[in-house]
Amino acid sequence: MADLRSVIQEKLPLTMGETFALSREYGVRVVDVVLTESELRTGLDREALLKEVMEVYSHNLKAVEIGVTTGNSFLLGTVPSQLREMGPGAIFEDVLLDKALMYTVGAEVGNHCIGVRPCAGTGDPCPYTGFVRALMDLGTDETTVAEVAALMLKIGSLFRVAKITTGCNLEGYGAGSACIAAATVHLKGGDAQQMEKAMVLAMSPTIGVPCTPRVLVPALCTTHVGGAILVGMYSGRLCTAVDMNVNVPFDVMLSMASLVHVASAKNIVPIVVEYMEPFFQRTANVESLVTQEVRDAEKKQIAETLEKSREIAKKLAKGSAPIIKTLGDAVVGGSSQAVGSPTNCGRIAHELMGEGEKVKKITIELYPELFARRTINIPGVLMGAVYGASTSDYVMYEKAVDMVKADGIEVNIVEGHEPSIQKVTIETDRGNTVQVDTLNRGGGRLVLRAAVPSLEQAQKAAEKLGIVVVE
Repeated sequence: MADLRSVIQEKLPLTMGETFALSREYGVRVVDVVLTESELRTGLDREALLKEVMEVYSHNLKAVEIGVTTGNSFLLGTVPSQLREMGPGAIFEDVLLDKALMYTVGAEVGNHCIGVRPCAGTGDPCPYTGFVRALMDLGTDETTVAEVAALMLKIGSLFRVAKITTGCNLEGYGAGSACIAAATVHLKGGDAQQMEKAMVLAMSPTIGVPCTPRVLVPALCTTHVGGAILVGMYSGRLCTAVDMNVNVPFDVMLSMASLVHVASAKNIVPIVVEYMEPFFQRTANVESLVTQEVRDAEKKQIAETLEKSREIAKKLAKGSAPIIKTLGDAVVGGSSQAVGSPTNCGRIAHELMGEGEKVKKITIELYPELFARRTINIPGVLMGAVYGASTSDYVMYEKAVDMVKADGIEVNIVEGHEPSIQKVTIETDRGNTVQVDTLNRGGGRLVLRAAVPSLEQAQKAAEKLGIVVVE
């Protein structure tokens, strides 16, 4: 077998997938592959490389120190210095977690004072540096600290290329979560498989998340970069504690995130800006340079946004139920959207059949997302449409497919292309046809659009079954 250095040389530069594969193949730590790659790309030996890594962090560590001591941010005030004065355990009893959070928000404040050296942006260096500073505080040996720092820089370098527009999904929250997960697994002595799983888990809740505060709304950024610490450490510790089935390769998750990142900037960010801009922090000094006409227009926009928000909030309130009726029926299969709502469509169809009629053929049309998740929703639709089972019938859910096969019922599963569509058509043993055409609304709820024999009968069936129908 060729030696590790020569194989890495042939593959330069490495994806994380290639990094994990080489770690498994050669029985070395992930960080050893990362450092060997870096040695080849920089010409430095291991000792010099680790020293240089810490030098990369030096400015940001200075920003952290300012943040937790004398720093005062126009968005975050003196939160980190307040936390420092309170001592370890101010938020969590876990000292590493608590310190990492404190130093991460310290990096944010320091960033507003002297700036930080950006990676994908200025957001992700905050959790990177906060975590490194916390390790230093706890007396972690210099080599381990430098290895963790290097590992995060390797991962961060990929996010730096992927981030081409606005969005915390590939910066403070997304990149930060993945890096902290990897660092946590490394510190726990985990292997490449555990690290890849943890990074995928950590990235998952960050996909598509924009920069909600748009960097100018007080305080909101704290939970983005602090969330990276929380999600990353949780994912890393979970994947080194239990054997969890995570089957998505990290390279797939990162590739998807890079594409969603662009879509988010085009479609989500404009809404965020519309609703957050009224709360942007302004300074009198700069505002004195803006014309009164512009300030009046912005004041009018703020008033309009607040009014629209009140109207939306009131509409949501009017649509809500009393708290004792807030929770819907239990849904087996793990998702009230992917299983509950389509199953309820099937239940309505079953209710529309004549007494004594049996299903001969069933056609199930699901929009692309539900079609892709058919493994979990088809058993539910079948148990609801064919046997009239409720969404909570976990016994029937487990055997519905086998029962349908045993009963000789023809099943046709169709991928629909109309957004949110879920349609069930039943042909009975008496030659009758029943059809229920709905749209998915999550929480087991649905929009009832059309039905055979009639929409009115379908509405009555939904009411009888306690299925929530929305506009």
